Amino acid sequence: MSLEIEATDVIKIILQFCKENGLTESFNAIQSECQVSLNTVDSIEGFVADVTNGRWEALLPAVAGLKLPRRKLEDLYEQVVLEMIELREVDTARAMLRQTQVLSRMKVDDPERWARMEGLCANKDKRRGALAHALSQEVVMVPPSRLLALVGQALQWQRSQGQLPPGTSFDLFRGTATSARDEVEAHPSQLAAKVTFGSKAHPECAAFSPDGTMLVTGSVDGFIEVWDPISGKLKKDLQYQADETFMMHDEAVLALGFSRDNELLVSGSQDGRIKVWRLRSGQCLRKFDAAHSQGVTSVALSRDGSQVLSSSFDGTVRVHGIKSGRALKEFRGHTSYVNGAIFSADGSQVISCSSDGTVRKNGTCPWLRPPQAAGGQDLAVNCVLPNPLSPDQLFVCDRSSSLYVTTMQGQVVSALHSGKKEGGAFLAAALSPRGEWAYALGEDGVLYCFSTAGGKLEHILQAHDKGAIGLAHHPHRNVVATFASEGPLMIWKA
Repeated sequence: MSLEIEATDVIKIILQFCKENGLTESFNAIQSECQVSLNTVDSIEGFVADVTNGRWEALLPAVAGLKLPRRKLEDLYEQVVLEMIELREVDTARAMLRQTQVLSRMKVDDPERWARMEGLCANKDKRRGALAHALSQEVVMVPPSRLLALVGQALQWQRSQGQLPPGTSFDLFRGTATSARDEVEAHPSQLAAKVTFGSKAHPECAAFSPDGTMLVTGSVDGFIEVWDPISGKLKKDLQYQADETFMMHDEAVLALGFSRDNELLVSGSQDGRIKVWRLRSGQCLRKFDAAHSQGVTSVALSRDGSQVLSSSFDGTVRVHGIKSGRALKEFRGHTSYVNGAIFSADGSQVISCSSDGTVRKNGTCPWLRPPQAAGGQDLAVNCVLPNPLSPDQLFVCDRSSSLYVTTMQGQVVSALHSGKKEGGAFLAAALSPRGEWAYALGEDGVLYCFSTAGGKLEHILQAHDKGAIGLAHHPHRNVVATFASEGPLMIWKA
């Protein structure tokens, strides 16, 4: 056994002896004289290495037995707190601020310094809270079973690829798909609901989502709102609408379009701007501030959702890349307003219609000009619609009282006439999901319902008294929405 005794051990033994035998004065004198000597460590090099390398778990217990100047202790503890914050150990840093004696004294004597560290802890919490909120807007709650989540994703993918038709639900237990479509297509005959707007607001456009769960309107005041398509009530299950925070433009919204998977909404406004939104969160994903030099009259997303097709009052049709944020193509040729543009069924061509009375493919020379009105003047073509019954055919609506069925080669196959000579020129048209019915909204506010099989007008409905603008058809139900500059948006059902 070694008989060597360190000097500090001797001092400790003497102090203990004085304390136990009541030698208070001697104890105090010896302690005062030896105080500096007691500030010892096993190795100066090790002590310095612990500090420089931030080995606080080893250093702090050693420091607790030393008598160090208060300022240096505060510097040490401050450094530890700052490093804990950098390492995202905010709870540990906060505990040191509030529970250690050194930092508690700092709070009293140097409150600004202490508050600065407390603020750093709070900022971390705020940033974490903001990040958590932002991320939560991008996800939806799913059942805890990973298998069910994967099945849901597979069904969504099939629906986006057209393998699972809109309005179809899948029974996991029976392994069969069931359709939510109305079994028989029929024209609307009664009012189902009204969507009301402010006294100085009205919808300029409306569109149903591909899955039929939402009706979206774009208003003259720039607001984009999402409604229940059956009740006509604002959808408050969308948190941003429940918080009265809406998607919007600076000027009137004139055009809306959906992605096939219902995730994205694209909108175009009177000032020539286009925005792409994530519908569930209301987040604007992309802006095209100079999409057109005048108002945007129509927008559509490509099948894969990577491109936006738009037409405008400036006489052009353009294709924009969502990822690049730039115009990829431009089609010129129309000599007046372009009122609408769509992708062909296979996505290889762009078909546009204009107030110059023509329909064009990819902006080239007119391949279709509907029959001229009496007097020989060209009539504005309002819209073109792909025929669900035949991929090689289109429905063409011009500002007359007739709808025309044409081939993709520009030949008129048949016409649907309302028979009204004056005041009944069509403003917009829509088709039922299976193409058995064609609807046209006249400038007289009447909804004209045609049977495409018989080619006859089967029913008329006074939808609005005046100021008619347009209409939209539900993707798989016998429901039609009509809207005007005066009065609410009307939802009609069979």
